[in-house]
Amino acid sequence: MAIDKVREYLKQWGRDTDILEFDTSSATVEMASNAVGVEASRIAKTLSFKTPESAILIIAAGDTKIDNAKFKGEFGMKAKMLTPEEVLEYTGHAIGGVCPFGLMQTLPVYADISLRRFETIYPACGSSNSAIKLTCEELDLYANCEKWIDVCKGWQEE
Repeated sequence: MAIDKVREYLKQWGRDTDILEFDTSSATVEMASNAVGVEASRIAKTLSFKTPESAILIIAAGDTKIDNAKFKGEFGMKAKMLTPEEVLEYTGHAIGGVCPFGLMQTLPVYADISLRRFETIYPACGSSNSAIKLTCEELDLYANCEKWIDVCKGWQEE
């Protein structure tokens, strides 16, 4: 199971026992928000996009959407999400539990600045009923982020 791979991955920081597992689904931002008991914006969703060679992951706040112009400006290509099958193939995680930890393949991971509004955030942990409470600094370290980027909209005054 993907959650077991994530648990093993997080062990290197002594965080394997900090994974929260819920009796209900946390597969969507809204469901995760309800399961964790925080506002939806503090759910750190992991989005996966095609690249000419492979894929990239972007971790963003739950209340955001990708801004296509910003995405193209950052990456020089149109934002095209992976299919559910491709997500599983590249990450080893099924939709609803996708996270930047314990990946099937090494992929570039980016974090959107929309997350920096919060002291703590909650990314999934490889299953549709899990999450972990992290600071942005911990997310950056554990996800081995390439860099923090600004490719989202809807979370601040435009």
